[in-house]
Amino acid sequence: MSAGQLFAPHALLPDGWARNVLLAWDAHGTFTAITPDAAPDAALPQAAGPVLPGMPNLHSHAFQRGFAGLTEYRSVSDDDDPAGGDSFWSWRTLMYRFALRLTPDALEAIATQLYIEMLRAGYTSVCEFHYVHHDPDGKPYADRAEMSLRLLRAAQAAGIGMTLLPVLYQTAGFGEKPAQHDQRRFLNDTDAMLALLEKLAPHCAAYGARLGLAPHSLRAVPPQSLAHAVGALHAMDATAPVHIHIAEQQKEVDDCLATNGVRPVQWLLDHAAVDQRWCLVHATHMDWDERRRLAHSGAVAGICPTTEANLGDGVFEAAPYMAQHGWWGIGSDSHASVSVAEELRTFEYGQRLGLQRRNVLASARHHQVADRLWLEAVAGGARAAARPVAGLAAGQRADFVVLDGAHPTLAGLDGPHALATHVFASHGHETLAEVRTGGTCRVGHGVHPQQADAGRLFAEVRACLLAD
Repeated sequence: MSAGQLFAPHALLPDGWARNVLLAWDAHGTFTAITPDAAPDAALPQAAGPVLPGMPNLHSHAFQRGFAGLTEYRSVSDDDDPAGGDSFWSWRTLMYRFALRLTPDALEAIATQLYIEMLRAGYTSVCEFHYVHHDPDGKPYADRAEMSLRLLRAAQAAGIGMTLLPVLYQTAGFGEKPAQHDQRRFLNDTDAMLALLEKLAPHCAAYGARLGLAPHSLRAVPPQSLAHAVGALHAMDATAPVHIHIAEQQKEVDDCLATNGVRPVQWLLDHAAVDQRWCLVHATHMDWDERRRLAHSGAVAGICPTTEANLGDGVFEAAPYMAQHGWWGIGSDSHASVSVAEELRTFEYGQRLGLQRRNVLASARHHQVADRLWLEAVAGGARAAARPVAGLAAGQRADFVVLDGAHPTLAGLDGPHALATHVFASHGHETLAEVRTGGTCRVGHGVHPQQADAGRLFAEVRACLLAD
């Protein structure tokens, strides 16, 4: 890395759009100054268009990119799908089959390709919710951290920031239902997970990554294990992030009610010290009181609109949550889509379809829907990542995206209208001129220098995994 400067006619700062902004960062890739209303200087590098803060991706299962698009057919029995009809549960059966075939080399190849795709789409950091720990027989590798280290290497090769979240997974359902045989690669007792975290801590530090923990879900982690694991994590690092899947499916809510007598989000808020260190992924099915309590907790709701649409999960009721100043961010989750613009667009469109009106998530402060979505998703994603990636401000990482002001779709537009067009009428990464992490250019006009080699290896690996 090296120190640098960039002059931007338009830049989206945490408080909104500013003109004639000078961005400066040091040799460590940290912004040292963001100066609006600066005097133009032809001697300085000039941005090709409006500058946006890089987007954190707060929820990723990297290996699932390897079979994205290959489950879009009807092949379901009642045994596969306890909900009756093709749904998340039948998709999960297919996902387990794919997960059982992964090798460490395959995981690294898939993750490298995915992280390059993320950068090309405008994501500059990722929270990796990682649960394939063991070999296909369910036995630990000689190095228990083998699969986690492959993800760290993939992130470093691509140049994306990383928050690594090893997943604690122990049971197959509420009431401590024994784990299924096809979940064998995921399983760890609590002490083994804590030993893995201790082993990973120096590796994450060396890679510049953040380390946290992901209790998979209330159905997969019994209450005593949840309390023990989170307590021990915060004894190691008081600020470490905790991510958990919750209330994604109505069946999960029904099962929690049947076993515990309360809804999942309510149970978690009643039994854990949920605060700004937590990210509740999906939180799709909440009642009014759960939404209110989650918003007031300071935790982040991890919304994954394209995956939630792909799996038929339901729609997060965003307007009442955001009206109470609840934190949220976006993730690409199963990677049915890898696109910041599509994630934000789908989030807003879900609200429009449900309420039958337009521009639902605009606000008195941000009349442009895209402005509010981008800024709040960056802020929430940074909180969930527990990394200094909260936007264009001194002290934050120099992670940013430059829109292509010369692209016909954006030509002649100011910052707010260019962003709105990028989100709601975009051509994918075609409208991005640059993507930088730590001040280093990773993508220029849609091209990552490693994408050809990574793409070839990805295709070879996927062919092997799907051979039978």
